[in-house]
Amino acid sequence: MSSAEFQTNRRFWEFADELMTSSRLVIDRPGVAPAPDYGYLEGTTAMDREGVDVWRGSLPELKVTGAIITVDLLKREAEVKLLVGCGAEEAAAALAAHNVGRQAAVLLLRHLKTG
Repeated sequence: MSSAEFQTNRRFWEFADELMTSSRLVIDRPGVAPAPDYGYLEGTTAMDREGVDVWRGSLPELKVTGAIITVDLLKREAEVKLLVGCGAEEAAAALAAHNVGRQAAVLLLRHLKTG
């Protein structure tokens, strides 16, 4: 990855974190393990003119750990859903929830530094 690509990627995740931490997270669909909770960021707007969708995992830190990009042929829409504090198993469960019927999704994972 070039330096410019790295800077662009870092900027995306920093902006996603800021959007998360500057908004109130509303959980309107509690998950059942391994699926994380599902909700939205109050005071934000997504492509469907509702709040930005969020999958909230079990990791304690409120950091965006990934994003799911969806295409729904029935609704004729595409959306981005943020993964917040999701581990690998939770991210996989969230992705599986969007790969059903006439909906398809891909997962974009953030590479977090450890240690």
